[in-house]
Amino acid sequence: MRTWTPPEIPALPGEGIAPKLFNTATGRMEHPAIPEGRALLYVCGITPYDATHLGHAFTYLAFDIMQRAWRDAGIETVYAQNITDVDDPLLERANDTGVDWRTLADEQIGLFRSDMHRLGMIPPEHYVAVTEQIDEIAQAVRELKERGFAYEVPTEGAVGFDIYFDIDAAQQSSQWRLGDVAPYEHAVMLQLSTERGGDPERPGKRNPLDPLLWRSAREGEPSWETPVGEGRPGWHIECSVIATKALGGAFTVQGGGEDLVFPHHEFTAAHATAISDTPLAHAYCHAGLVGYHGHKMSKSRGNLVFVSKLLNAGADPSAIRLGLLAHHYRSEWEWHDADLDFADRRLASWREGVRRESADPASADAVLQQLRAALANDLDTPVMLATLDAALDQGVDDSQLITDAVQSLLGVTL
Repeated sequence: MRTWTPPEIPALPGEGIAPKLFNTATGRMEHPAIPEGRALLYVCGITPYDATHLGHAFTYLAFDIMQRAWRDAGIETVYAQNITDVDDPLLERANDTGVDWRTLADEQIGLFRSDMHRLGMIPPEHYVAVTEQIDEIAQAVRELKERGFAYEVPTEGAVGFDIYFDIDAAQQSSQWRLGDVAPYEHAVMLQLSTERGGDPERPGKRNPLDPLLWRSAREGEPSWETPVGEGRPGWHIECSVIATKALGGAFTVQGGGEDLVFPHHEFTAAHATAISDTPLAHAYCHAGLVGYHGHKMSKSRGNLVFVSKLLNAGADPSAIRLGLLAHHYRSEWEWHDADLDFADRRLASWREGVRRESADPASADAVLQQLRAALANDLDTPVMLATLDAALDQGVDDSQLITDAVQSLLGVTL
């Protein structure tokens, strides 16, 4: 899948610090393993039926900043992202609007690429749509069946059987254990499964939490003829296959929004581990959810603030980034329309500050080291912004260094 043009990232003097990151799976701050100075990052992509709102942007900005931190520390990065371009929400939206599902997906993928480019996000080296790897995903499902980690469930009104992952078998015969990624109580898992695409009440399942691997063909739905029958993939196995094909096993960070911890990242890890006997990732990092008008931004509520609408109305991409970067990436917070006005004022103040002549300027070298220290502390962008507020209010002795640092580390143009 075609990606977008990368932003300019100025080289800075010296070298930054590899960031310590909060690992959801362990509940600790850690330095994930980076063998041979090469960080491998996988971030779950969009389901392209209504892109891109500020909740999406906040998530992808977090992992953009993570890559900037690694690169500043002299670490090579390899970034992979998927596109879930065949899934129930996409098909439902296409049906509701009378638009062909492929046309809708192509339109929204194009919009997402444009939004990411205009916001200055680092593009993935591997940008892969599910429909590009149907055969590979089906082969993974067949392998799970052959290893005894999957089973068939009879399905009314369908050709063949639905195929489910066998949690209990995987726990007995692989390295993965339920809760490895999402250390939640069982009752919470059942609730989240119901809310986030699972079907714990489905008759014929061996364990209510067992996730769908392969959905057999239904009338009116897209399907593919494969070695495991005609149908289409389940959600989690898609990311397992795309991630490991692009990055291999035990890569550095699996990332996404907090709402993906369970069931998506738990079972993505389960499937990959059951197939390869290797853990999926060293660390699992998650961005907080963004609210608007008192509720989490969601398509079902319709309380979305779209990036494209802000940009097309004249918003400065750097101001949008600053409005988001004012919040730590793991925090849950609410966007207010006035946030963009505040970010505009901050951006104007910074742009004035780099031109300010001062009798007692701040040391740009010292400011750079403070920025790097905050970035190394679990990507603490609010501290970085406060540091720059103070320095640029005082004036600095090397405006070009600060201009380059702000663009390199925060993706903000002064």
